[in-house]
Amino acid sequence: MTVSPFTTNQDLDPTRLREAFGIFPSGVVAVAAEVDGTLTGLAASSFTSVSLDPPLVSFSIANSSKTWPDLRRAGHLGVTILADHHGPICRQLAGPVEQRFDEVPVSVSEDGAVTLDEGLARFDCTIYREVEAGDHTIVLLELHAVEHADTSLPLVFHRSAFGRLSETA
Repeated sequence: MTVSPFTTNQDLDPTRLREAFGIFPSGVVAVAAEVDGTLTGLAASSFTSVSLDPPLVSFSIANSSKTWPDLRRAGHLGVTILADHHGPICRQLAGPVEQRFDEVPVSVSEDGAVTLDEGLARFDCTIYREVEAGDHTIVLLELHAVEHADTSLPLVFHRSAFGRLSETA
């Protein structure tokens, strides 16, 4: 075994970090709720499962988000795992607030959780905890309901672009 020094870059340039982080593909979710009678939501590519007992998932949100302060006031949040055909909807969810749900088929629970009707899986959640982490906040969500029936492939975010998985291994 050869031991070689790990070259460090002490300035950790944000552009280089974004490129390095982008090498790892991630799925994409919509996080949404009805807040004060208005559909409110965003797209997140940092979703992950956390725990089975209690059932927890998480996503990270930039502290500069203009949507999260409103969305976090909701009693329940809906999380939808987006399918590979949801690229345009994902871009719409990242666009102008007043147009995010235009012509997007959604369901709203009695508690105000909003989920996309054509998602791969849909979760009804409440905020379990928020953890400050640099320029982002890690949001832990407790699951109260789950529905999954779609066997399509997920939308994948990789190297700052949307892609799809191959069905062949």
